[in-house]
Amino acid sequence: MKDQPLNFSRRAHVAASLAVAVAAATLAACEKGNPAAAPNAAPAPVTAKLLPVAPKRAAIELEAVGQVEGSKEIEVRARVGGILLKRMYNEGEMVKAGAPLFQIDPEPYQIALSQARAQLAQEKARNEQARREAERLRGLVEQKAISRKEFDDAVSTRQLSDASLQLAEAGVRQAELNLSYTLVTAPIAGVTGRVARSEGSLITTGADSLLTTINQVNPIWVSFSLSDSDLARLPEGKLARNAATEVRLTLADGRAYPGKGRINFAATQIDPKLATQQMRAEFDNPDTALLPGQFARVRVAGGTRDNVFLVPQTAVLQTEKGYFVFVVDQEEKAAIRPVKTGDWAGANWVILSGLANGDRVIVDNLLKLRPGVPVKAAPEETKPAVPPAAAPAK
Repeated sequence: MKDQPLNFSRRAHVAASLAVAVAAATLAACEKGNPAAAPNAAPAPVTAKLLPVAPKRAAIELEAVGQVEGSKEIEVRARVGGILLKRMYNEGEMVKAGAPLFQIDPEPYQIALSQARAQLAQEKARNEQARREAERLRGLVEQKAISRKEFDDAVSTRQLSDASLQLAEAGVRQAELNLSYTLVTAPIAGVTGRVARSEGSLITTGADSLLTTINQVNPIWVSFSLSDSDLARLPEGKLARNAATEVRLTLADGRAYPGKGRINFAATQIDPKLATQQMRAEFDNPDTALLPGQFARVRVAGGTRDNVFLVPQTAVLQTEKGYFVFVVDQEEKAAIRPVKTGDWAGANWVILSGLANGDRVIVDNLLKLRPGVPVKAAPEETKPAVPPAAAPAK
């Protein structure tokens, strides 16, 4: 079992365990060194709170440090060249899909569109003339007033005119498209990055066409890794991508992120250098509370473990030989019970073995205890009764 993180509460827990061990050793030494003590004097009973335990099902929870990243990171590039006239957004702000970002000088492309439309008009006129000529010659060739070759030449001229018309129409569409590209818009909704080119710069297509980046933050991803020792604690020894696994986040300031995540990527192999499996979870982020680059503590629900016992962390003590708890035996006296611990579940230890159904675990006044001391159950706390409301005076 992997050791739990030694945080402040754990240090306090270890300190209390050592204090109990020192107090018990001191008391035993005093008794041995005091021959005048009355051999039949019974120790005073200790009043303590008792917790009857029963087998339960406990959730297996894995923890790791994760980093937030955008679910999509898009490079916004210029698709036509020209002078960058205007930036139309503030760096780092949220933008919607289709929002205008940059304006490239549109005048050269407006001229090109006018020329393409004029060319299209000419081709339409020529095509109409070629069509009428072919239809006129069709009647004459049927009357054998002209040769077949003259008619075939007219049909060929019309076919060439049709092709020229299609090229002119394509030219207009290309000119319209190039003109539309002068207004650079956001391809997705997200958080904008820094501007790569300032106003007045000459923009060219190709490698130098990058203008800015956009990170999609709703949904957002959190990448983390689980060690092979963590994975060994799971029922099947792994987390599958399609498993209904609940993932939660704790932010750097200690606040719990309200949304639940879901695993959307699990590496198919363990990293041989780090002995970890790379994982990724997806979270809804409608209020952009999570931003790319943040760190957060990831808690993954990895299944359940049956027939375990939940005991408050303050009731579990530790010595160099391992963990133990105080229980009340059949003679209503304190007894030490070695236990095997699992994970922490909230404020409780998960006890894997060492306890039985119905055992009464002592959860307070541990500094006064030693084996064989009579234990008296503390009365249960009762809430004071709320007095009835006084009747209004008549």
